[in-house]
Amino acid sequence: MVTGQTLIDLGYKPSKWFKNVIDYANTNNLESDAIHRYIDSIVPKTLEPHSQPISFHKNIIADNQYEQSNIDSVCAAMNNILTIPTVVNAAIMPDACPTGPNDIPVGGIVATKNAVHPSMHSADICCSMMATDLGFTTPRIALEAAFKITHFGVGGRTSHHRWLPSDLKDKIISNYYLNSPKSINYAEYHLGTQGDGNHFLFIGTRQSDGHTIMVTHHGSRGFGANLYKEGLYKAEQFRQELSPNSNPKHPWIPFDTKEGQDYWEALQITREWTKLNHEILHGLVKQKVFSSIDNETFWNEHNFVFKKDDIFYHAKGATPLDDIFVPDSTNGLRLIPMNMRDGILVVKGETTETNLGFAPHGAGRNLSRSEHKRLRMGITGKTQEQIFQDETEGLDVRFFSGQPDITELPSAYKDATKVKEQIKQFNLGNIVDEILPYGCIMAGEIDKPWRRKK
Repeated sequence: MVTGQTLIDLGYKPSKWFKNVIDYANTNNLESDAIHRYIDSIVPKTLEPHSQPISFHKNIIADNQYEQSNIDSVCAAMNNILTIPTVVNAAIMPDACPTGPNDIPVGGIVATKNAVHPSMHSADICCSMMATDLGFTTPRIALEAAFKITHFGVGGRTSHHRWLPSDLKDKIISNYYLNSPKSINYAEYHLGTQGDGNHFLFIGTRQSDGHTIMVTHHGSRGFGANLYKEGLYKAEQFRQELSPNSNPKHPWIPFDTKEGQDYWEALQITREWTKLNHEILHGLVKQKVFSSIDNETFWNEHNFVFKKDDIFYHAKGATPLDDIFVPDSTNGLRLIPMNMRDGILVVKGETTETNLGFAPHGAGRNLSRSEHKRLRMGITGKTQEQIFQDETEGLDVRFFSGQPDITELPSAYKDATKVKEQIKQFNLGNIVDEILPYGCIMAGEIDKPWRRKK
């Protein structure tokens, strides 16, 4: 009888195909040479990394030493990724900034063939923007209403779990990657919440008609983060089997497997959940301000995986221009926030050879949060409160925690004017309108228990 130990003795590592080989070998009375031939006929050959990183499109230029240093780090990180054998194309945007020497940068797009890489969409799956036209509602009234409704920070809303529709819950329960009790709990209790960091609720006026516009920015919260962990675990199993010599930081799930199909479905469910999360907040604010017009609403994600034929575009902070990437787009409009002082761009655009169908997702950073805080406070000699007052003069900026986070102030980001110039220079979309700021709500400085050293 052929057993798993037989295959191990023949030099094979335990794999999921062992059972099929054992059954076939015993049914057909195969011996060692015949077993080797059968395994060779059904087991894919391992994929070796590219000997050199593939080239990529650089839709970005430097204007000073900080920007050049930033671009150098971004390019080094991309080159560490672009030896992966699934990769076929890539690009970086004007807002590109590194997140680590071996990580896909923010503002990076990596296209792969028949492969979904969880590490390339990161834990904040479907981080996205939604805008709603509130007509001539007074911006102050809209912001007051929003402040009473939104929720930032750790955890969820224990009293609002009934917001999750039964049909969406059924989809979650039926998916391999999403049906754990933890995932279902996140799906129920994190609805109507916006997290922390650079997520915000923004109130402004549209430049073209003076209408008050509400914009929200957030992702899929703990629900998406849990999927990310599950996806990474499964992807690493495939990497060890299919490409053990490739970059271990970026494993993948082949799309043409059941695991790949299930993961793709899980991503679409997470997208549906995130859109609902936006819609809940927008709907509650509309009710609160008694907006009587036919409210136009549109949205787009900028941290997701997008599919065109058998190519998967991993956008780590990049706005999809092509309507094929945003199937529920009704007007082709996309939202690109600059900062709380310079407002939000409304763009339309088309795919080109160099943009791969994407635009930047914001202004981006040249320095990390900690570097910016240290440098800003050192140069000015001011407290965080004083810096906050200086940079938000004339704006109604609120931090949900009550503590300002100066790493989210305008000076923490690249110059908005230069980002807009590069959008035009590199044909990354046409700016068709802008939403000018009245004020915004952000999380602010909050306790982050997951970062504590134990």
